[in-house]
Amino acid sequence: MSDQFDVVVIGGGPAGYPAAIRAAQNGLKVACIDEWRNLDGSYAFGGTCLNAGCIPSKALLESSELYYRAQHEFAVHGIRLGDVGLDLAAMQKRRAAIVRAMTTGILALFKSNGVTGIQGHGRYLGAGQVEVTAADGTQRILTAKDVVIASGSVPVRLESVPHDGRSIVDSWNALEFAAVPRRLGIIGAGVIGLELGSVWRRLGSEVVMLEAMEQFLPMADGAIAREALRSFRKLGLDIRLGAKVSGATVTAAGVDVAYVDAKGEQALQVDQLIVAVGRRPFTQGLLADGTGVELDRRGTIVVDDHCRTAVPHVWAVGDVVRGPMLAHKGKEEGVMVADLIAGRYAEVNYKVIPSVIYTAPEIAWVGQTEEQVKASGVAYKVGSFPFAASGRARAMEAAAGQVRIIAASDSDEILGVHVIGPMAGELIGEAVLAMEYSASTEDLQRTIHAHPTLSEALHEAALAADKRAIDSLNR
Repeated sequence: MSDQFDVVVIGGGPAGYPAAIRAAQNGLKVACIDEWRNLDGSYAFGGTCLNAGCIPSKALLESSELYYRAQHEFAVHGIRLGDVGLDLAAMQKRRAAIVRAMTTGILALFKSNGVTGIQGHGRYLGAGQVEVTAADGTQRILTAKDVVIASGSVPVRLESVPHDGRSIVDSWNALEFAAVPRRLGIIGAGVIGLELGSVWRRLGSEVVMLEAMEQFLPMADGAIAREALRSFRKLGLDIRLGAKVSGATVTAAGVDVAYVDAKGEQALQVDQLIVAVGRRPFTQGLLADGTGVELDRRGTIVVDDHCRTAVPHVWAVGDVVRGPMLAHKGKEEGVMVADLIAGRYAEVNYKVIPSVIYTAPEIAWVGQTEEQVKASGVAYKVGSFPFAASGRARAMEAAAGQVRIIAASDSDEILGVHVIGPMAGELIGEAVLAMEYSASTEDLQRTIHAHPTLSEALHEAALAADKRAIDSLNR
């Protein structure tokens, strides 16, 4: 069976489905193939992000934060409650409903834009041909002038820590717990580990995080990372740095974890263990022999700045290519490629891709850290503003954290913005827009911000870079 399209997209996650929609908006005949299957065996579009990552984790983060605040904060606001109880089944039902609404929404978007959605495993054969294998094993061949690979990524698993989906789990399984573990271990104190640790700590787990690296959040600005570590430990996360796990064994009592730190060999016993040590590109069964599509030693598809592979009319976007594994980065790459295929101008500015950790306090940043700017030899200045001096943050009972702006001393151009505090993921949008237009700190200084708002913290940090802050000490 053969079907002809202008564009075939392999992968229906946050990089693939936007590529398919934009290509259809550009007047092209498009098919989008996705093989994601939920734990119950059902197919769903949206990839890891919508089904087992970004969306379900944010649902649980929101629910667990409300539960924690009801226990520890509402009394400060003058709100008196009786015993606060946890209905985890209802919380998980809400999470699942949000996921279902988002994933079925993709099908509605496909229908309205004229995209043909196909569920099954896509495999690029070469010469514009894509083989689709359905759940029942039947196959069909799609042909297209352009093929976009957006196959995403999967969690890294450790050979010394055998995954069983019950006692030793990955990030997906950890979102599906039916009961709160009394003792929870997490290997990895990066973005995924911190978000999952926050959820289950708020709900009552004793959480121990084992991070092999000596430095906490090395990709973040140093001052922000240090403040974050203090905040998370205050929440009750037991974060152990320089802890290299050598093995884990499931026993009748739970999971015995062996690790080595600066003091030597150590042992830890937990009820369940989450492995959150990163993700790797998913290319299993993706490419037939001899296609010419090149993989590097990490298994990443090699592309240029516009996501072209070495094979004409074959593109790759999202987690399966170089760069940060972020849904919004993949989405913009997918849109860029769809526009380039249609002969339009398009690009992605990789210098201004924001990152967010959705903990409490939230952490967000864009551009260079102070350490990176210092290492580059560029003369720079720093302005910072504490949320403790923000009237809105205090009113929200969320005065922990700060905004830091790093700018070039000579040109005043903003080189990086780093936030830890309330709604950091929303605040970083202004910084991204400013840096997209090569704004200076003076540009932010002269921009009127509503009062009282959290965004005033950006305004004051910009002023502080020139020792002109009004509402805080100039530092």
